[in-house]
Amino acid sequence: MLRTPLPSPPVSSPIQRRAILALIGAAFLFGATFVVVKSALDDIEPVEFVAWRFLIGALVLAALALPRANKTWWHGSIAGVALFAGYALQTVGLQFTTASNSALITGLYVVFTPFLASALSRRLPSPWVVAGALAAFAGVALLTGVDGLNLGRGVWLTVGCALAFAVHIVILAHWAYQHPVIPFTMVQMAVTSVLAFAYATLFAGGVGLPDRSVWAALALTGIGVTAGAYLLQIWAQTIVGPSTAAVVLAAEPAFGVAAGWVVLGERLDVAGWIGAALIVSAIYVVITRQRDQASRAAEAVTAAH
Repeated sequence: MLRTPLPSPPVSSPIQRRAILALIGAAFLFGATFVVVKSALDDIEPVEFVAWRFLIGALVLAALALPRANKTWWHGSIAGVALFAGYALQTVGLQFTTASNSALITGLYVVFTPFLASALSRRLPSPWVVAGALAAFAGVALLTGVDGLNLGRGVWLTVGCALAFAVHIVILAHWAYQHPVIPFTMVQMAVTSVLAFAYATLFAGGVGLPDRSVWAALALTGIGVTAGAYLLQIWAQTIVGPSTAAVVLAAEPAFGVAAGWVVLGERLDVAGWIGAALIVSAIYVVITRQRDQASRAAEAVTAAH
């Protein structure tokens, strides 16, 4: 299990209230990322954007702390492969679906994680988790207006992103407690950047210096979100505990929908709103009913946002 306090203390002291506000701020920044990236993809290839974004984030975290153990590099590199897969699928998927859909479907990693944890421990998942998964599936169907299982390309890619992030959380649940959080995360971000640069070079026509129109988005996502919001998340989690942190961060998809509405003018119909409500409710239920405490703690510190 991750070495963090469980259960979370009641939110009563001033520092605990500040921690909750920090988590809300982090969730807002994470949610706003979908709109920022969606807009930036008009001027840069998706995986190239991932490469530059995480290079910036890795450099910021490296300035704070560098890994000192070979095991941190080894474990961080394996976790970084899963993180790269998640962000590559998410960013490419944004080309084919809305920012609102991407935010909500990405949040399904919370629902997928308990099933992976249960499979590894060879036990049945909680009935609450099963109910949450069914509600989430119905929510995706309503949100995207699918015909049977004929999901669009963007939806499939984003579902793959959520699965990759779930794998990432399971990896963290086994290894994160063995390493200082910031250096361990820096390695993951560096590996994500290296893999993204390699993929863009080999399969996406090469890498060049991004256009000036993209640098604002890279700065916001690389410094403000990948590093800044993540550091807020880590600090707040040490105050209120992983259970509370994971629940508050579940607001991320809702902020993503709100940002898509305000900035991009994306609108949901009645079925879409019902689907969104089902997905957010499923995420909340699974977080609060998660029996695998190591996975819950990992959800509170993962860079998969």
